[in-house]
Amino acid sequence: MPSTATQTIRVGHSPDPDDAFMFYAITQGKIPLPGFAVEHVLEDIETLNQRAVRGELEVTAFSLHAYAYCAAHYKILASGTSMGDGYGPIVVTRDRGQSPAGTVPEWLRGDTVAIPGRLTTAAMVLRLWAGPVKTTILPFDQILPAVRDGRVAAGILIHEGQLTYAGEGLTKVVDLGEWWLKTTGLPLPLGVNGVRRDLPEAVQRELSQLMRQSIAYALAHRPEALAYAQRYGRGLDTPRTDRFVGMYVNHWTEDCGPKGREAMTVLLARAAEAGVLSAPCTPEFVHE
Repeated sequence: MPSTATQTIRVGHSPDPDDAFMFYAITQGKIPLPGFAVEHVLEDIETLNQRAVRGELEVTAFSLHAYAYCAAHYKILASGTSMGDGYGPIVVTRDRGQSPAGTVPEWLRGDTVAIPGRLTTAAMVLRLWAGPVKTTILPFDQILPAVRDGRVAAGILIHEGQLTYAGEGLTKVVDLGEWWLKTTGLPLPLGVNGVRRDLPEAVQRELSQLMRQSIAYALAHRPEALAYAQRYGRGLDTPRTDRFVGMYVNHWTEDCGPKGREAMTVLLARAAEAGVLSAPCTPEFVHE
């Protein structure tokens, strides 16, 4: 039987257009939330990763990389995955020499790459592509300016900078999602949504269904959901907001499906084999 008790659920996501779009209906009262009162929590992704490791929020977005360290607290929702299908985080540089597509340039091994957080999936995939490299952590929205201004040799862009870096005079070294697809034939799972394991299973299922409904609402009411998402676009105009949201809120987001689950399993397994993770980790999902 569905739960009828009123319960406050803290729902956390990052202040980015794709997350704002998919969480729009839940956080802005656009769909019924029977039995639940939602407390909306906005944090950058690495802060959410750290909070997930501590098991703080009932429902939260976090990086798939972080799941290896918060799996004791969370199950993954089948809805809400940000999946790069032949595209993903982009490593950019300003004035370093380029190498053939997909290969690791020699200069990268001696220089510093700015990453948006230790537990971001982008940082994990960088290690799989390049091996051990020197990194420094910067807030995701400070990485593009740091590369542009020459404070770091290269950086990983995980959000709207993927669409704007060329206009800042930067050059792509590699698209990690493109490299991953060529390497494995699979899309690259980046961010996922999780629900806390200590909630009753019936509540976990209800919250999973609400996430699915929220994404369906946004896709069915795209103009209004995009207008809301654009508040978090940091300078993106409407067409580029639409394009960015479409990159990461699509059929994979509605339900990652068997192939999406395989992609998560393979990525975590390869990271463990490469020593990027301290131990193997298999994703576990909420069953609706």
